Amino acid sequence: MLDELATLDATAQADLVRRRALTPSELVDAAIARLERVNPQLNAVILPALERARTHAATVDGRAPFAGVPFLMKDLGGPEAGEPCCGGMRVLREAGWVERDSGFITEKFLAAGLVILGRTNTPELGLLPTTEPTAFGPTRNPWNPAHSAGGSSGGSAAAVAAGIVPVAHASDGGGSIRIPASMCGLVGLKPTRGRNSFGPALGERWSGFSTEFAVTRSVRDAAALLDVTAGPMPGDPYSAALPPLGFAEMIAAPPPHLRIGVMRRAPLDRGTELHAECMAAVERTARALGELGHTVEESHPEAMDDAGVMAHFVTVVASHVARALETCAQRVGREVRASDVEPLTWAIAQRGRGTTASDLLASLDAVHAFGRRMAAWWYDGFDLLLTPTCAAPPPPIGFVSSTAEEPFRGFLRAAPYGAFTSGFNLSGQPAISLPVHWTADGLPVGIQLAAACGREDLLLQVAAQLEAALPWKDRRPRIHA
Repeated sequence: MLDELATLDATAQADLVRRRALTPSELVDAAIARLERVNPQLNAVILPALERARTHAATVDGRAPFAGVPFLMKDLGGPEAGEPCCGGMRVLREAGWVERDSGFITEKFLAAGLVILGRTNTPELGLLPTTEPTAFGPTRNPWNPAHSAGGSSGGSAAAVAAGIVPVAHASDGGGSIRIPASMCGLVGLKPTRGRNSFGPALGERWSGFSTEFAVTRSVRDAAALLDVTAGPMPGDPYSAALPPLGFAEMIAAPPPHLRIGVMRRAPLDRGTELHAECMAAVERTARALGELGHTVEESHPEAMDDAGVMAHFVTVVASHVARALETCAQRVGREVRASDVEPLTWAIAQRGRGTTASDLLASLDAVHAFGRRMAAWWYDGFDLLLTPTCAAPPPPIGFVSSTAEEPFRGFLRAAPYGAFTSGFNLSGQPAISLPVHWTADGLPVGIQLAAACGREDLLLQVAAQLEAALPWKDRRPRIHA
């Protein structure tokens, strides 16, 4: 049975503990064995905490919904008191930084019975849709190790896809849950803005663009885990209203007949072409949705073709990167220099330092106006939007990278991977990536469904329908525990 755990989702593993077929310690010991066997090929887990996990497993409350289920935290966000969190930064790694307090989301994961085995790799400050930080080296895609696992939650996605753990913490500021989910063949839900708390240390991250949650193998795990994490915490500046029923309960019922728009091209004026394999994923899904009884028609929000909004996205992110380096300096007790960070990080921070308060507020006004334009399409009668998750399949390791001579090269090369995802970070809407297609050479390609703010219920209900119609659970990558 222990060998079979690599193929089970978190719900099934928790059920084994609930039925006393296995103990939490047995689940965790088996996951540690898988990690030690597979991780050297992937470099997904970069800060293991295995003995701590064993200690925790021995005392976990067996009544918790995910009692004993092995879990991993991304090395960005979700702080754990007394544990390192480097944000992919060499300067924090070398300084031996450890967090002083735990995040609310971390406490919710632990209260649910999840057992944390360590932290997963991420690009420096989560800035790229690939996971290749100088501090820790590249994470490789289990389906083909010559290719990227995506980013910024690439370490978490690679670990889940390879069967080390069934679910792992992730976060998304421009596509960083959905992109690695697409590239590794997983379910990646970005919740509504304010659905999960950033407290107690932060009220929001990246001015509301970012959200924390997880990557999962199954839709039911995403729903049940959202029931664990969702809800306001003391001092949150805003929160998303909870639905009348739990998300896990809601996916048991099929959705009503829905009107679904489909976008079969890349956003205009982005300099991006839509790859044929990504188009094939959309076409396959559109057919399946029609066969499920939904109305699927060619339509999308006109705001998605507004290339100018991305300049405002960069202004906001650059301002936060500048602030992040100030925070880093406070942690290490000295100024952070250009030599301490990667060329892209420094270049973005310098842009942020050159942004005035008026510039930042003007960009935030533009972002909020963009969000209202996006929402109008749903208000006019559509329920969901279907798009590719990315405009291109997973890139080779090293392609999305910068140099000292070309510090912004990584940002420019990242364009195809965030073309469909970043707009929903600006608008705050929920969106989900589902693994419905594989390329001729065996790389996963996801599709994205987006809903109006607060409608994760519709996303999860339709995702559950597609999971049954276009099943992916029995597919295994080349590198698997």
